[in-house]
Parts: sequence; structure tokens; C-alpha cells
Amino acid sequence: MKKFLVATASMATLAVASPALAQEEAPFTGAHAEGLVGYDDTGSDDGVVYGGAIGYDFQIGGAILGIEGEITDSNADTTASDILANGDSASVNAGRDLYAGARIGFAVSPSTMIYGKAGYTNAKFKTRYDDGVGVITRDGLTADGYRLGAGIEQKFNIFGPSGFVKVEYRYSNYKNLDVGNFDLDIDADRHQVVAGVGVRF
Repeated sequence: MKKFLVATASMATLAVASPALAQEEAPFTGAHAEGLVGYDDTGSDDGVVYGGAIGYDFQIGGAILGIEGEITDSNADTTASDILANGDSASVNAGRDLYAGARIGFAVSPSTMIYGKAGYTNAKFKTRYDDGVGVITRDGLTADGYRLGAGIEQKFNIFGPSGFVKVEYRYSNYKNLDVGNFDLDIDADRHQVVAGVGVRF
């Protein structure tokens, strides 16, 4: 009977300790949501990018694999004048950006992870052309491309023990521009550095 009680107590202790042990071994796994803000360089002008992201990470061996989705907006814009005629002007404003992709990370300590990412991005841009004699034309453009990035994530007790902060650089390249009823092949670069604050569930 004593052996049975000892065995039962040992099993109960192991059952309680296992989730904590698993969390210590895989502190960057599970679902997460975060807010983002940072610097946005569209190639011709810069501004502020802001938005949010959700994702899910899981551990395989020593690697942490994840999927993520993101929506951001930006106030980056550019303006030029005397393009087609003296006195005319045109502006392009960056709009919402949708991203879906995957990442792979490695925990360099129980509280710090480095990672790389890659995925698909779809961005909107608003254009405005003033011919200088009172006629203004506005349009919306959509561009498709890919995004590559790298960052560092740090556990941070901001929303409880599951909170984190991160810093990330990402490069986007757009190859296809949707202009009305036809597509244009382009080669446009975009550089962003963002900071994020989030929580895991």
C-alpha cells in the first residue's frame, strides 16, 4: 500500500511538473497576437508603418516553426511636380498591406529567440494627379510581391509571463502591379524596421 501511495504521489508530481517543463523547453510556442509600429521606406519616400499580426508557433527539435498573418497601414508617400507639363503634380500614398508567411526561429536562451521569415505581401497605393489647370485624377493600385525578414523576440513581463517584445527588419519586393483592368510588371523595393509588443495564449 505504501508503494502504491508513493507511486501515485510521484505520478501526480510528474503530471503537474510536465506542463511547466514543456513550457520551459518551448517558451516561444503557441498562438500569439501583437501590435506593430516602425519605419517604412517605400523607395522614394519614408513614413511610419503601424498595424497588428497574429500567428502560431510550434517546436520541432531545436527549431521553432510558425505561421503568421499581418495587416498594416502606412503614411509613407511621395510627390513630384512638372512631370508631363509645367505646373502639374503627382503623389503616391502607401496604404494597407496584407502579409501571410512562415518563420523559423531558434531560442538562444530561455527568454530570447532569433528568427527569419518569408511570405507573400499584397499592398495598396493611392495615386493623385493634378494637371495644373484644375483637373485632378485619383486612382488606387494594388501590388503583389514577396517579403523576407529577420528579427529577435524577447520574453517581457508586460502582459504577464506570456508577454513579449520584438524588433524586426523586413524587405519586400513587388513584381506585379494591378492597374485597372491590366497588370504591369514592376520591380519595386520596400524596407521596414518595426517593433512589436505582444502576448502568447
